[in-house]
Amino acid sequence: MNQQARENVKAFLYKYKPFVIMIAMAVIFGMMNPTFIRISNLTNIFRQVATNAILAVGVSFVILTGGIDISVGSVLGFTGAVAVYLIVQEVNIILVVLISLVLGAIIGCVNGFFIAKCRLQPMIVTLATMSIFRGATLVLTDGRPIPLGSGAMAPYYKFIGSGMLFDRIPSQMIIMLVIYCLAFFVLNRRVYGRHVYAVGGNEEAANLSGINVIKTKIAAYMTCGVTAAVGGLIISSRISSAQPTAGVSFEMDAIAAVVIGGTSLRGGQGQVLFSMVGAIIIGMLNNMQNLMRVPSYYQTIVKGVIILIAVLLDEKTKKSG
Repeated sequence: MNQQARENVKAFLYKYKPFVIMIAMAVIFGMMNPTFIRISNLTNIFRQVATNAILAVGVSFVILTGGIDISVGSVLGFTGAVAVYLIVQEVNIILVVLISLVLGAIIGCVNGFFIAKCRLQPMIVTLATMSIFRGATLVLTDGRPIPLGSGAMAPYYKFIGSGMLFDRIPSQMIIMLVIYCLAFFVLNRRVYGRHVYAVGGNEEAANLSGINVIKTKIAAYMTCGVTAAVGGLIISSRISSAQPTAGVSFEMDAIAAVVIGGTSLRGGQGQVLFSMVGAIIIGMLNNMQNLMRVPSYYQTIVKGVIILIAVLLDEKTKKSG
């Protein structure tokens, strides 16, 4: 193999490294435990990662603009609790879904306003809203689960997170794929997508070129709020209840998926489809640890180490670039 061919292979592997890592992990894990590569287990992995992958879409938009959102877990828990509360009150399922999505968008808009307009630090703002909506969830649920019940709307609501299309495809996987197709289209085929990358790449230059930086950032945080609301609908419908602790630490998994997927924490670089790969990698890792009966406490440690490694690799890429 000549030098040019080696360079091409190296460039290809670097560009698609999340896919390479995912395939390598699947091969290694399959050799370690044949149960891992069974169709039933792989289907279970995809079902489990759907919510995290959806959250990763919104977080990708935010990180691409150079921001961060650690409130997604709390927003998920709150919007899910509101949805279940409304279903128990026999509110129409379509109206419930719309209210939840609008509520997520409003929360994201609030985050975006304070970050983009008031120029506050994203970490501080979303830390505050994380606390606010975690507390709001506890107030709404009174610290206890709210059962979905057996009302007229309950079966329709359950279908969101636990339904099967054609008796084979989980409904949440369909939702995940639709969201990723929309996100890919917006980021790669629409003007707004170019604005997102421009703001994350160089905010000052984007502003001088006529891009409305404030609107671009607010829209990114609104997208993050909407995807968190979708996650809330899926989780609460899957477990048929609103849990006061729903979504706790979900923000860590979502950010990890985005970073492992190759999106730079500096903003302006990354592909949203790779965030789904990052979510699958985390799901595969969690699944394999469960198969090996690794205690959950150690699983959290492993996940933190992986995030740290991904950030170090991102920093190394920055210095080498």
